Order: sequence, then structure tokens, then C-alpha cells
Amino acid sequence: MKIDVHAHYWTNDYLDLVAGLGKTDTDTQRNMGAGAGDELAARLALMDRAGVDMQILSACPQMPYSEDRDAAVRVARFVNDQYAALVRAHPDRFRAFVATPMPHMAETIAEIGRGLDELGMVGVCVNTTIMDRPLVDKAFEPFFQELDRRGAILYIHPAGNSCCSPLIAKHQLTWQVGAPMEDTISIMHLITNGIPSRYPNIRIINSHLGGALPMLMQRADNQYGWEAPQTPEKPSDAAKRMWYDTVGHGHVPALCAAIETFGADRLLLGTDFPYESGDIFVRAVDYISDPHVAPEDATRILETNAERLFGFFK
Repeated sequence: MKIDVHAHYWTNDYLDLVAGLGKTDTDTQRNMGAGAGDELAARLALMDRAGVDMQILSACPQMPYSEDRDAAVRVARFVNDQYAALVRAHPDRFRAFVATPMPHMAETIAEIGRGLDELGMVGVCVNTTIMDRPLVDKAFEPFFQELDRRGAILYIHPAGNSCCSPLIAKHQLTWQVGAPMEDTISIMHLITNGIPSRYPNIRIINSHLGGALPMLMQRADNQYGWEAPQTPEKPSDAAKRMWYDTVGHGHVPALCAAIETFGADRLLLGTDFPYESGDIFVRAVDYISDPHVAPEDATRILETNAERLFGFFK
């Protein structure tokens, strides 16, 4: 069973609510093919064409984050109810991650419980930063504690904030370069702050082949001891206990580097729909079976890894 773990779904109704929270970039997600109605029908046909059996949907990066507690809760509940309804309508094609009303911890924990226990969602999604604050901010510790208590799956996606750097944002590099850099920084934040070792029951999925980490893993192993001596374990050991989706825009050398760095058993099919659509969507699946990838590794990535991680699919 081919399960796409990196796919988005946004209706205009939801994007209107997110815009009401102060988000200024929702036009980027409108009319891209990730909505309801005819767009949903076309999406299902494309999934069939590419041989994708199921997608696990997330609202990232357009998340219901706001300093306004009541508004964040209202919008989070709206999108989670919307996703749950879509899954009920198409139970063989979709599952979904819970969106939370960050940065409000009590309300976030309550919505995690509602999403997982009442709505039947399969994990929790979060952006790499919460309103420009890192996930490892001490204020978010209860979030990790709750996920660890539940043994939950956590899917992490870039926020699209250019790593808070004008060198990226002011040079039209937010998604070309900024997004995979957000992945890289977020993963290293998790590692240097000991999240994988302190919360071993959380099953963490990172986006985009881990960003630049496959190229930087040995550098991190060599240098963490003097630059981040509080790190509780060798970075590569922590990295190999997390998972990574295969969104690499069809670039086989990047896929091979991730396989060599993390192991094929830690990679999960991802397409980044609707950003990769049409022929590019098909390529996002097909490139995993490139001749440079061992057939047994391709089978793990395309089928067995997700079935193992999301055990209820077996």
C-alpha cells in the first residue's frame, strides 16, 4: 500500500479563517488543486494515476496559530472537523494529522486529545516554528510530554518564514532554500536539545529528506561536542531514530544521500501535493524506483515503512 505522508488540503473557507488570524500569504494556497469539489475529484484521479493508495493530510504551513487564544481554538477545531469529515467520506483514500491552537498549551493538549481520541486522526502536525519561536522553546515542553505519553506520531513541516532571515526572505528564496533550511535547523534543534532521547515514544517525521542534513550529518557528529556540548548523544544516532519524507523534487542524488545517511527504513513516501502536481506528482512517486536505488530499498520506502509506522494500515 503506497501511503503519501506529505500532502496538503485547504478549502477556501479554512484559508479565509487563517487569513483572519493575520496570515498574509494564503493566496499561495488558493486554487492550486488542494481544495474540495472538482479539485478533490481531480486529486483522486491523480493519485490513481501515480499509484498512491492513501494520503495523510496536514494543514501545514497554514496552521491555526494565533496569540488570540479563542480564535486559535475556533480555527483549529474547524479544520480538524473538516479533515475528519473528509476522511469519513473517503476512508480508503485519506487520513489526517491534528492541527493545534499553538502557542496555547492547555488548549493544544485538549485538541490533541479530541483529534486522536474522538476524530480518529493518526498523529499531530506542527510547523518547524510557532510564530517564529522554535519548537524547543521551554514553553512548548508540555506539547512533547503529551505526545510522548501517548506514543504519538508527530509530523513537522516548514513554516515558510525564511528561517527569520532577510538574506532568504528578501531575495525570493523562502521556499527554494528557506524551507529545507527550516527542516535542517528544526531537526538539529531537536537533537541538540535532546528531544528524541528525552521523549523516545514520539515518532517524529521530518519533511523534505531532512533538508540539508544528509550533507551535514558527519559535520554535526564531528563538531557537536565543542559547539553544543549539552547534546546528549551523537547527532547521527538521534537522527536515525526519526523518519523523513521523500519530497526531493525527483532529485535522485538527494534521495540516495538520505538513504545512505538515515537508512532506507527511515524514509516515507511524500509528494508535497499540491506543490508537486500533474506529471511532477507522478515523478515524486516514480523516482523512488530509480535504478540507482536498490529495489528492496524502494519497496521499503514506497510501502512497508509507512505500514509499519502507521500500524493500523496492516
